Amino acid sequence: MKPVLCFGEALIDFLNTGTLADGELSLNAFTQFPGGAPANAAVAVARLGGNALFAGQVGQDPFGEFLLHALNTYGVDTRFTAQHPSAKTALAFVFLDQQGERSFSFHREQSADLLFDKHQVDDAWFDNHALIHFCSNTLTETAIADVTRHIVSQAKLQHSLISFDVNLRHNLWTTGQADRALVNTFVHQADLVKFTKEEFEYLSESNPGEDGLCEGQQNSYLRDCFAAGVKAVLVTDGGGTVALYTQQTSRFIEPPKITPIDTTGGGDAFIGAVLFGLSQVSESLAFLKDAQQLQSLVAFATHCGAVAVSRKGAFPALPQFSDVEKFWGQDFLPVKAMHPNIE
Repeated sequence: MKPVLCFGEALIDFLNTGTLADGELSLNAFTQFPGGAPANAAVAVARLGGNALFAGQVGQDPFGEFLLHALNTYGVDTRFTAQHPSAKTALAFVFLDQQGERSFSFHREQSADLLFDKHQVDDAWFDNHALIHFCSNTLTETAIADVTRHIVSQAKLQHSLISFDVNLRHNLWTTGQADRALVNTFVHQADLVKFTKEEFEYLSESNPGEDGLCEGQQNSYLRDCFAAGVKAVLVTDGGGTVALYTQQTSRFIEPPKITPIDTTGGGDAFIGAVLFGLSQVSESLAFLKDAQQLQSLVAFATHCGAVAVSRKGAFPALPQFSDVEKFWGQDFLPVKAMHPNIE
């Protein structure tokens, strides 16, 4: 089993869980959850039984201590998680609508995660052909983008599989919109890229076709991705069809139909499940080129995402392997044989 190292932000998600009456005022009530997309992905891997590590930085404050404790509690190795002596842990206030969809208010100016320095990157991150996973929130400012660029460069030198969950949060960028050119630079350096449908349309500067499939500019965008060395592209659409693209083929996977309660960890559960599966095979990069086995793994991942959105919060909502074992496909037997919890 290969390690999966997730780099980026661990933060506090203050989830709006109701209201309290205070005289004539209605006060929002918030519950503190551990969060941050890369941290969620690491926990998703660990909950399924994988070897997950988180690399990043939190504050030397009660929130940072809570996040370290939460990551360790859920089985994530935090040896590469630093605590900044003065910068604060990032916070996100999460509001849910009646469909469980989220809106965010971030408190992240000069927070500890943004002050992570490339000198803190350790060669040991890449031991044992670790899979390296990151998201776009470490691209929003020049300094942390340079650190991310350094990590990706080192991963390439070590022949690590590089996974990029685009996970755009436009309100974290100084212009109010993500820098397409910069994000696409990192898309082209990854082996596996996950987009939401909206992210894919934004970064390809295209409109969806009438049939909902990838065409026109989107086809051109995909060709550019594969020409740059990307091996597999995943495009999710909430509870809709997941598109899987490789240079040779396109596959479309229908996720289970459920009524979501909280979508906070759905995408992270999904990509964490894919990373977990890839960590089980000896030739992870070759596996990305096997459309049939990859399709089966993606189908499994959709069930992991469905479990997560049927529960509240981030870390606690992510499934254990026992929750989804029956969806572990027969098509990728090399993966099954390596999982310690499967007979």
